[in-house]
Formats: sequence, C-alpha cells, structure tokens
Amino acid sequence: MSFLKRTVTCGELRPDHAGQQVILNGWVHVRRDLGGMIFIDIRDRYGLTQAIFEPTTHADVAELAKELRSEYVVAVRGTVRMRENPNSKLPTGQIEVVAEELQIVNRAELPPFEINDDTAVNEEMRLRYRYLDMRRSRLQSIFLLRHRVMQIVRTYFDEHGFVEIETPVLMKSTPEGARDYLVPSRLHNGKFYALPQSPQIYKQLLMVSGFDRYIQIVKCFRDEDLRADRQPEFTQIDLEMSFVTQEDVLNITEGMLARLWKEVKGVTLHLPIPRMTYKEAMARYGTDKPDTRFGLELQELNDVFVSTEFGVMRSAIDAGGSITGLNFTGGAAYSRKLIDELTEHVRTYGAKGLVWLKVANGDIEGGSAKFLSDQEKTALRERFAAQEGDMLLIVADQWRTSHVALGALRLEIARRENLIPKDRDDLLFIVDFPMFEFVDDETGKPVPAHHPFTSVRPEDAHLLDTDPLSARANCYDLVINGYELASGSIRIYDRETQAKIFDLIGLTEEEAQRKFGFLLDAFRYGAPPHGGIAPGLDRLVMILAGTDNIRDVIAFPKTTSATSLMDNAPSEVAEAQLRELGIAIVKRI
Repeated sequence: MSFLKRTVTCGELRPDHAGQQVILNGWVHVRRDLGGMIFIDIRDRYGLTQAIFEPTTHADVAELAKELRSEYVVAVRGTVRMRENPNSKLPTGQIEVVAEELQIVNRAELPPFEINDDTAVNEEMRLRYRYLDMRRSRLQSIFLLRHRVMQIVRTYFDEHGFVEIETPVLMKSTPEGARDYLVPSRLHNGKFYALPQSPQIYKQLLMVSGFDRYIQIVKCFRDEDLRADRQPEFTQIDLEMSFVTQEDVLNITEGMLARLWKEVKGVTLHLPIPRMTYKEAMARYGTDKPDTRFGLELQELNDVFVSTEFGVMRSAIDAGGSITGLNFTGGAAYSRKLIDELTEHVRTYGAKGLVWLKVANGDIEGGSAKFLSDQEKTALRERFAAQEGDMLLIVADQWRTSHVALGALRLEIARRENLIPKDRDDLLFIVDFPMFEFVDDETGKPVPAHHPFTSVRPEDAHLLDTDPLSARANCYDLVINGYELASGSIRIYDRETQAKIFDLIGLTEEEAQRKFGFLLDAFRYGAPPHGGIAPGLDRLVMILAGTDNIRDVIAFPKTTSATSLMDNAPSEVAEAQLRELGIAIVKRI
C-alpha cells in the first residue's frame, strides 16, 4: 500500500520550523482524548513529536484519530505551530503539528507491556518480545552507542595502518579453553566444523602472510556457562601486530580507549594506563581483574601471627598457607546474622571460615579476640590503621584460597554498602601472569594458564627447564571497573620454542601436528615476531553505556541457559535433516 512518506523525523522539529508543512511517520506512543480534541505523541528512533487533531478544522481527520491506539503505525501531515503549554522535557516540546491528514498505516494489537523506559517489566518478558523491548528509547540509545563505538574503532585503526580482514566462521576444532560449538558436515559425513572461539590461529597466519597490522570486529562462539557479562556468541575487536613488543600492543590499545572515552563520554583518559602485575593484583585485591574504584584492600598477616598460639592461624602458617585480612571500615555495626552471611560467602570460594574482630571501646573485641595476644591485637590495629567502629575480617587458608575468598568478600561488602562510585572508570593493564597454573596430578605436566601459543617472558625462559611454575608469560589483560575487557599476548613464532612448550605440557609431536599442523607448517617459512589483543566489544559498550548486563547491548541475546526466548532456539530439527547428516540423537543419562 502507498503511504505518506515522512519529510522530517519525530525528533527534528524546533520553533524555527513553525508555519511549515511536514509529514511524520512513526508509532503512536501516547494518545490523549480531551473532549473531542485528540493529542498523540508520535515516536520513531529519533524522538517524539506531539500531533493535535482539532474537530473544528478537520473533523474527518479528528474522527479517524479516535481509532488510534498505542503502537499503531501512522503517517500524519500537518502544519507546525508553537505549543501553548510547552514540554521542557522534550527537545521537540516547544512545538506541535496540527494534523490535516492522517493515515493508519498499520494497526497493532495491545502490546504485552507498555513501550516506555519507566515501565517495570521482567527480563524474561522483555527477551520474549525483544523486538518490542528494542523500541524503548533507552535500548535504542545503547545500540546507537554501539554503532558509534564500532565506527570510532574502525576509523582509529584505519588511521594507524591496520587492515580489516575477515577470517573463517567454519574452522577446524582446536583446543582453546572452552567447548566448541560444532557444525556437522553433510558433504563429509562424520566430520565437523567448529565455530571460532576466537580467530587466534588465523590472525597469526595473517602475520606470517605479511599483513603486519590486522583488525577485525568479529563474532566468536564459546559453549560455556553463562553469567551477566557473558554470552555464547559475542563480538571481539580482534587485532594482531608484527615486529612489536608488549608495550607496542598496550600503547595502541590505550590509544583506542582514549579516543573512545573522549568521543563518547567527553572524558580525557590519563595515559599511560597504569600497569599492575598479576601478583600485586592478587595480593591487594584477591583477583586478577580488580575493581580499583574503592578501597578495602587486602593485607597479608603472616608476620603478625608468626608466633601465635591461636589454632586457626597456627595451622595455616604451619601448612605454608596465608593469613589475609581486610578492614571493613564502620563494619562493627554489623549484626551476627549479617556476619554469618559474610562467612557463608567466603565458604562458597573454598575458605573454611571467616575470623571477625570488632574495634570497640579502645580494644579489639568479639569473635576470636580472646585467642589473640595483646601484641597481636596491637599489631592488627596498626597494620589496618583500624579505628573505633571498624571490623577486621580475616581468612587463614592456602594462599590462593585466602586471597580469592577475601577478594570476593571485598566485592560483596562494596555492593552491600554502595561503596562503588558510578561516576568514574578505572582502567588497568594486568601484566606478568604465570605461564602455567599448576601441575596436573595425573600427567605430572604443567597446565598452561593461557593458550599454548603464548610466549614466556624472555628473562624467564631458563625457568622452563628448571621451574616452569615460576615462569611468567608474556601476556596481559585489560581490566575496567572489575571487568576483564581484553586479553592478549606476545606469541611464540618459531617452531623450536613452540615444540618445547608442547612437549612441556605433554602434547606429543603427532598430537601437535594433528591439532595445529597448519600453523606449525607456516612457521617453517619465516614467521615474524608478533602479538595482539582482543577487547570484547559487548563488554566495552556495556561499560560505556553504564549498564551491568551484557544482554542490554546485544540485539537478540540468549538467556543464562543459552536459549533464545523469542525464537525458541535451540530447537529440535527434522529427522530427515539428521539422517542427511548421519547423526543420531542419544539421550544423555
């Protein structure tokens, strides 16, 4: 059908348009009938404009307007005039359009929820009707922001000599840390493609190909457990560079971030972005992705309790563990019930319990205070600069357990007490990660902390032969406000070193050739030194948009159970399709 085609958008009109004839297209946002005179707000992604239907001047048009309901698609032709009662909350609030012609382009059923930012709707309903949810101005503003971020990123890297190259979506399944999504091949019965967890191997091959600066905004897929900041399909800003060191990669990345913060938020980042070692992050914050916008830093206390007779502390020290604590300023007001909740929280992270001590009446009281010597009490108050009304929270366990548990407790207290400022962003590079996490009890081989193409710090290369668990990787993470936003490394680029790492982790030459042969073969022909990083676009937009849910920044996201409520994916397929692929469904027990 034909319709009146718009001449202006619903966010465009201002007082200087008064007297002009215009045509608006959009949805009926609100309809108000004031005794025969009808007002509607017409909405499109650009804004709202009020149209008025006056029965005294255009009776037929006003009569038709009585049929209008929320979310009807309409076309309105009329003349712009100044409003008698302006709306200062709207950019178009000083004018209105006096309707002279109305077309109901498409009628709409009553939507399951009101299309309004202020309407409280549960997330399940919003995801089921995502196409309606995305009509809301808040969500539309987020996707306009996402579009803008992508344009800024592409422009920035183009200015710095990067070439955007697409890599395959159907690829060979290779071990990269998470489960692959597999795609069966009809032409090659019994064989499968994998959807890429990242373009890692391909971007390294691009370096071998001589494209010394590669960039791609790319879809990645990982079959892993989900949470608020994770999705099964996500988007990376993937980049790789040749003939570079770690600092070169970090510098180009922070330049991109500075451009984004300046153009999107009007904020000038102070460069260089701070660097913090993995060990320092774990010691001070109990995590390798610390939120540094608030205090509650951890303190190691083994020296305070070196001669203790308190059994809990004594056992930890004798076992070579760590006694770690934090000062919850003002926390002495917490009731025993709330302290029990904090205790349960650290237990979920593997800690056996939580020692709590309150500073009151000029002394340390409560909890386990009776087991402490006067010297230990004094030392604790000095170490934490503890004041009246503070509460000291301590975990005694293995080093990693005590730090991780207290790091999680630190975040829990910050959330409960609203300690996290929302008006600033803290950016941080974490460097000097361990090359290996631990030795596998079954194989006796060290387990890589990262993918097996990560190089070792040059000064730690000798440790691969004598003490691999002490070797540091030549890799780095970008952390913003406690979110891991990017991970990268300087890669291994010669066959001998790569073969040594494979042998160290227990991968035979035959296995390595079967899994990564095409990359290893490429290394035969002169691979340059190279490295890269891959910021997550979704998390980046999430932070810039000021939301804490990644589903807000993905047009059609999955739930935490990796399902789409809108189209019911994943779904069963016809038996004929399965037979064609040579697949039989076996129920899991």
